[in-house]
Amino acid sequence: QVQLIESGGGLVQAGGSLRLSCAASGRTFSTFHMGWFRQAPGKEREFVVGIRWSGSSTPYADSVKGPFTISRDNAKNTVYLRMNSLKPEDTAVYFCAASLRRYYASYDDRREYDYWGQGTQVTVSS
Repeated sequence: QVQLIESGGGLVQAGGSLRLSCAASGRTFSTFHMGWFRQAPGKEREFVVGIRWSGSSTPYADSVKGPFTISRDNAKNTVYLRMNSLKPEDTAVYFCAASLRRYYASYDDRREYDYWGQGTQVTVSS
């Protein structure tokens, strides 16, 4: 069993920054591929970005390309999402997810992931 706990969300003004964290426990974090998704009210959960066990990232969603950066610290069993230049349309619940699969081919598909966190709310005011 893997537990994922997100933190770092909150209320921020447009143009501001936040860093989300996702702490994992239960199994060997360094072997997981990790992903960040978000879900705005009334919308489907959408892929933001992923990071392979090796530390290389997947392509970012077009809507966040540039201002967002994913990273991981295997010594701390944590993956991060640094979000700069936030916009009101970035308002959503942000989820981290873990994929224990050998191949991380469908990184933007929710079905790729085996475990999910409970989410952290990010609200960007205009």
